[in-house]
Amino acid sequence: MASIKKIDFFLTPAHGRAFGVDARFIPDQQAKPIIIFVHGFKGFKDWGHFNLLADYFAGQGFVFIKLNLSHNGTTLNGDDLTDMEAFGRNNFSIELDDLGTLIDYLFHSPAELPQEETDLNKLYLIGHSRGGGLVILKTAEEPRIKAVAGWAPVSDMAMRWPEQVLSDWQKNGVHYIYNARINQNMPLYYQLVEDFRANHARLDIPSVVARLQQPLLIFHAEDDETLPISMAHELKANQPNAEVIILPEGGHTFGGKHPYPETSLPPVAQFIADQTISFFRKF
Repeated sequence: MASIKKIDFFLTPAHGRAFGVDARFIPDQQAKPIIIFVHGFKGFKDWGHFNLLADYFAGQGFVFIKLNLSHNGTTLNGDDLTDMEAFGRNNFSIELDDLGTLIDYLFHSPAELPQEETDLNKLYLIGHSRGGGLVILKTAEEPRIKAVAGWAPVSDMAMRWPEQVLSDWQKNGVHYIYNARINQNMPLYYQLVEDFRANHARLDIPSVVARLQQPLLIFHAEDDETLPISMAHELKANQPNAEVIILPEGGHTFGGKHPYPETSLPPVAQFIADQTISFFRKF
């Protein structure tokens, strides 16, 4: 078998802040289904075990593409969260537009990805955590996507912000989220709330998932320490056709951590990767 080829490139969306992308596949001149993977809040494309995931999916016959959302806090040449100003100016509309920029790019015969290697009729999305909510929203507005998988996805982008938090946020113009991994308070400017309210119809997961036409697969671990398992049940209640797999353990990142020095996937991550592959191959 030929070895996995990795391609790195950059895209610049309409808002002007470029972002990095990498694609992995086995170059065999055979058209392969495409998966786009979207990281979560405080995440990035090279976090933890994500590169092992990319290699695994590529080895299973997919073109696996992951991106740094443009305002996730990374820089074009960096591999961790260092740009706090960009992080603070992120919002959900920007993230959806970043994903749209990548999807449009794939359909315009990109030089980086030879046409004979990609099957654009089989395009799938995977998102983790907040990225899981993002890919649900994007799939609902993008008929070129055939199926979507949420790995511990949020069921509401607003995350039920308390009124006192919103009041202080508006008054101060900024709300800080502590990141224990990098020991830093990360800013979120109030424009995030304003964007959510101004684009509520586009960003409201409960109503959007209810009208989702494409197949949806959801994973959630019972011991998720970040997002309650009730979120999986809420998504299922709003979209009864969704397939939901509840795992007894695995935590929010399904055994992954950053940095991740091991050379094989965590067992739970391996399981959800295999289940996701089986799911996508049906469509």
